[in-house]
Amino acid sequence: MVRLKTAVANGPSGAARKSKNQRLSSAERSAYFARREAAKVLRSVLQGDARRRAVGSIKSLVYNPSVRNKKATFALVCQTLKHLPIIKDVLETANTLNSKWKRQLELVYIITYDILFGKEISLVGDAEKFLTLRKDAIQSALARLLVRRKAKCIEDLVALYQTPGRYKVFNRFNAEMHELSRSSCHCKFIADMWFTNFDADVSKPRYVRVNTLKVDVESAVLELRKQFMVQKDDMVPDLLVLPPGCDLHDHPLVKNGSVFLQGKASSMVAAALAPEPGWKVLDACSAPGNKTVHLAAFMKGKGKIIACELNKERVKRLEETIRLSGAASILPFFFFDLLDAMKLNYLHFAWLVDIEVLNGDFLKLDPKDPAYSEVRAILLDPSCSGSGTAADRLDHLLPSHTAVFLPDASSSADHCHAADMTDPERLKKLAAFQKKALEHALSFPAVERIVYSTCSIHQTENEDVVQSVLPLAISYGFQLATPFPQWHRRGLPVFEGSEHLLRTDVVEDKEGFFIALFVRKTMILAKGNLSVPKKNYVTPILFNRMFKLMSHCRLRSISLNTKNHSSDSLFHVTL
Repeated sequence: MVRLKTAVANGPSGAARKSKNQRLSSAERSAYFARREAAKVLRSVLQGDARRRAVGSIKSLVYNPSVRNKKATFALVCQTLKHLPIIKDVLETANTLNSKWKRQLELVYIITYDILFGKEISLVGDAEKFLTLRKDAIQSALARLLVRRKAKCIEDLVALYQTPGRYKVFNRFNAEMHELSRSSCHCKFIADMWFTNFDADVSKPRYVRVNTLKVDVESAVLELRKQFMVQKDDMVPDLLVLPPGCDLHDHPLVKNGSVFLQGKASSMVAAALAPEPGWKVLDACSAPGNKTVHLAAFMKGKGKIIACELNKERVKRLEETIRLSGAASILPFFFFDLLDAMKLNYLHFAWLVDIEVLNGDFLKLDPKDPAYSEVRAILLDPSCSGSGTAADRLDHLLPSHTAVFLPDASSSADHCHAADMTDPERLKKLAAFQKKALEHALSFPAVERIVYSTCSIHQTENEDVVQSVLPLAISYGFQLATPFPQWHRRGLPVFEGSEHLLRTDVVEDKEGFFIALFVRKTMILAKGNLSVPKKNYVTPILFNRMFKLMSHCRLRSISLNTKNHSSDSLFHVTL
């Protein structure tokens, strides 16, 4: 009784203790799920980097709608990648992992980062318990590694494991991040610090593209101006410019798909193609889908888009983007019952267009197949080196950018080399694929406009590819047109006609893109034979407004069904 009374007198009240326990429990729960979300993202990043075929950049994977705690996940993934070579060496030296945990290495890496460099690990989760019990062995392995590499501190050790360019990016924040991570790896401050300083260049404006499938430009401007200074871009009609460093990731307009965080150069690609309403359009390498839904907005509710993507994982990203944009709004089941009762097909409505998501190889599509023989515009944004957006994508964090040979402390730094984006052999292979894809695009019989774009700065992937296909393009009746004539930065002067090409500069414009627009000049004479036959769209006046409202319903509980390798897989989109 005395002990109980003393506790009550000197300690917090029972309610306060209960509240504190609940808060701790909530914090532990948050950390538990943050680590697992980070492990999932890390797995995709590492697998894509190992195959040299990424599902998405680090940031695009973190910004996925399925990731709830974006800031904590972003910080954990970036910090773990930064220390990953050290973590791997430590785990190998400690030799503590059994076969079970070797199958969950990404989660092990995340937790090991927290044990060595981050916050104290609570005993929540089997992986946390397993590694915490071996904490002494892991920390001892790190100490031996410091001695072996003759490093005075952790940051010296990190420097030994990084290429010079990769380490330079972190140099500004290493001391602060190390101190902060010791006490509060998952706190809001450290997460905000990562988002603010690594999410964008301090001098780069924040561009957002208004998704006109959901909201008009003026309404988006009014809403964003409640918090930010907003200007309209002078070239892309639905693009807005905000001050550098604006964090919009949790803004309601972003979360509900009314605006997309999309750079200016990326937004220029679909605008250069400018498909007309009623056309059939082919997006040859469509994931993650930002350009696909931008094309849908240009088509204003009429026509069809075939979104082709070879990688199955990237198809999922494409579907999520379409769903978020409202381009594939899920309609209530009674809507279809009502149309059946009226003996009408819902494709007969002028305000509906369909997107066919095709999980397949663009190069294997037969241009003579009736499903593709009426394609009138093709957007070709193929795999490339990504050299124009490497810094923005945080590619310097990837293992492929780490020094391949790690020298001893006495070795010369000249012996280090990294797998980088200027490797001539890799660029040659990419260019060969790009040329083949562009030649295939030119072979579609009804195509009138083709945009070839890359996010590369290399002539090998840009001007050289265009020049190599020009004879074939001319034989098909194509000529190079000038997208955005007011844009001052054009192609490198390596062949006659390169002034029609468009470039953005990785330094001046903060991202390096390339755009080439092919237009079939013979289509002007033959347009009457190739135009899409007119259809009599039937829209009952009584239900017109109701149908339009229903078309924007998004039922989260219903998933989209996509048939792999089949042209029968349709997403019917509402514009």
